[in-house]
Amino acid sequence: MNKQNKKILIIDDDANNIFALSAVLRSKGYSCIPALSASEGLNLLSCSHDIGIVLMDMMMPEMDGYMIIPKIKQDNFLAGIPVIAVTAQAMPGDKERCITAGADGYISKPVNVDVLLKILSNYIK
Repeated sequence: MNKQNKKILIIDDDANNIFALSAVLRSKGYSCIPALSASEGLNLLSCSHDIGIVLMDMMMPEMDGYMIIPKIKQDNFLAGIPVIAVTAQAMPGDKERCITAGADGYISKPVNVDVLLKILSNYIK
């Protein structure tokens, strides 16, 4: 996937988190799409064919990442899109819980930009 033609969908209920991640990623040449809820993110995934990866906040009201990632992975059209869990939960077992829910990767908040860029480079060239 080329980073110029594949977008990063950032699903997070905190607009400040989306703004900060988007600013950093755009400065590195990535294109980002924001979603302030899991349902908005699902809608964007189903109608946008240029999303290359999802950064998923795991703790959101209404529907959290633990509920939405399995829905993405069970959908034949969406299952191949990598989902990276982005969470403030950094206790022992939290990473495993995210992976068990279907996340392809995990990064804790506050996000270490170098670690995030390394993760993204595994999926978007």
